[in-house]
Amino acid sequence: MLETWAIMNFGGHHKPRNLIFDIGFIIVLLASSLSAQQSSRVLFNGKNLSGWEHVGPGSFVVKDGMMKTEGGMGMLWYTREKIAHSTIRVVFKLTTKESDSGVFIRIPEKPVEPWMPINRGYEVEIGDWPDDYSCTGVLYTFTKALARPIKPMGEWNTMDITIDGPRTVVYLNNVKVTDFSEGQHVPPKHPGSIDPDRGPRPDSGFIGLQNHPGSEVYFKEVSLRSLAKNALTVP
Repeated sequence: MLETWAIMNFGGHHKPRNLIFDIGFIIVLLASSLSAQQSSRVLFNGKNLSGWEHVGPGSFVVKDGMMKTEGGMGMLWYTREKIAHSTIRVVFKLTTKESDSGVFIRIPEKPVEPWMPINRGYEVEIGDWPDDYSCTGVLYTFTKALARPIKPMGEWNTMDITIDGPRTVVYLNNVKVTDFSEGQHVPPKHPGSIDPDRGPRPDSGFIGLQNHPGSEVYFKEVSLRSLAKNALTVP
């Protein structure tokens, strides 16, 4: 039987080539993992709403390390920076079939009321609604769900929203729900509808969380990870 370990001689000492390769590979993986962890940062600190500001009716309250929606319709937006070329992670749970919220992205300017973000940004929907254009993970009324992997009421869901130039990709519980690029066809806005205005959105913008009348939505994580430069970001 052929020997599976190739032997190299270094100063009289024999070392298995495969072992050297494996150790190097592990070091690279550990370094990559550490780099990824270092580039991810929390936007919600679990204690208070530092860095956030609310506009419109209703509110968000912080209790037991979580944010909870109350009344509405309003929006809690992150004030410290515009966000681009990043993945936003939001961990949330619904309490009933009437629970309603959303993650706003690509808001072009600081909001002073809740309707500008609706009409000039995108809302990544949070809600277990029957319409495939208004269920969790879609760009509300713009895109049709590729899948509906929402968990049962009361269980935590993880949503990853990647903003990469004109492309927006949304994964819910590790299943792709949305993959949209500016310029793709979207359904028209019907006359008299209060659906969002159509038109392009910017590559970068502020983000926010919607509070809506009805049952509460809870959030226990909002975090941000910058994408690697010139890297293939999502499948």
